[in-house]
Amino acid sequence: MEEIKIFAPASVANVSCGFDVLGFCLDPVGDVMHVSKTKTPGVQIGTVTGQELPKDPLKNVASVAVSAFLEAHPSKEGFRIDIDKRIKPGSGIGSSAASAAGAVFAVNELLGAPYTRAELVQFAMAGEALASGAAHADNLAPVLLGGFTLVRCNATLDIIKLPTPPDLVATVIHPKIELKTIHSRAILKSDIPLQKGVAQWGNLGAFISALYTENYELLSRSMQDEVIEPLRAMLIPKFNEVKQAALDSGALGSGISGSGPSIFALSRGRETAKKVGDAMKTFYDQIGLDYDVHLSPINQQGIKIL
Repeated sequence: MEEIKIFAPASVANVSCGFDVLGFCLDPVGDVMHVSKTKTPGVQIGTVTGQELPKDPLKNVASVAVSAFLEAHPSKEGFRIDIDKRIKPGSGIGSSAASAAGAVFAVNELLGAPYTRAELVQFAMAGEALASGAAHADNLAPVLLGGFTLVRCNATLDIIKLPTPPDLVATVIHPKIELKTIHSRAILKSDIPLQKGVAQWGNLGAFISALYTENYELLSRSMQDEVIEPLRAMLIPKFNEVKQAALDSGALGSGISGSGPSIFALSRGRETAKKVGDAMKTFYDQIGLDYDVHLSPINQQGIKIL
C-alpha cells in the first residue's frame, strides 16, 4: 500500500476507580487520518482540518509517535499525515491518544504490519508524553485494542484486554471548555492516605470482576474514585450536579472522563443511557455553557481501516 485512511476513536480513561490503568473505547466519535508514503525520509504533517494543531513534526503528537516508531523500524520512505481532527484537544476523551495511536497504526500497516496492535502502544506513548507530560497508556490501549483494557504495568506495557458486558452503553457530555491534561495532572498529589488507597484497590478489583461476570450491580458499586475525582472536580463546571443527575436517571456510575472536562456515565441499555444524557445536559443549559453529548456502545475493535 502507498496510502491508507483510518478511523481513530475517542476513549474514556481512568473509569473512576482505575487512574492511569483503566480505559474503554468509544464508537461514533473519533479522528479520520490519511497517511501516505513520500520519497523523502521522515515525517511531515500535511493538511489539518477540524481543529488547530501544530504542523511542526517535533510538536505534533502524531508525528512524534511515528518518529519513535521509525527509530525502532527504519524506513527509506517518508510519511505524510493528513488529519481530520474531530476530537477536540483538551476534551478529556483521548484526543492526543487518537492522533498518536492512529498515526503509528497507519504507518505500521503501510510497512507490512511488523508490529502487533499491542506492540504499537510503546511508540504511541511518545506522543502522549508530549501532550500530557507523562507517558501513560490508559487511553492508547483501548484505542488500539478496543473494548476495556487494563494496563498492569506502564514500564513493561503489560496490557490486558478485558471483556465487556453486552448491555453496557456509555454517555459522555463534553462542556466546551479546554482542560489540558498537563494542567489537570499538576494539581494531583504524589502521596495518598493508606485508607483511600485500600478503598481504591478494592473498587478496581471488583470492577474487573464485574466485567468478567457481567455483574452490573457490582460494577455500579465499584465505580467510586477516592483519590483523583475529589481533586479534579473543582475544575469542571457543575460536576457534582451533573454526576448526581446521571445517577438519579439510572446510570450505573459516573465520573470524570480522563482528565476532564468531559463527564462520562455507564448505563445498562441505550434507553437509560439516553435518559442519562438528557439529564446531564440540563445543568449546562441552565448556565448557557455549550456542550456535546455522545451516546456510544463500547467499541470492541478500536482503530479501523476505512
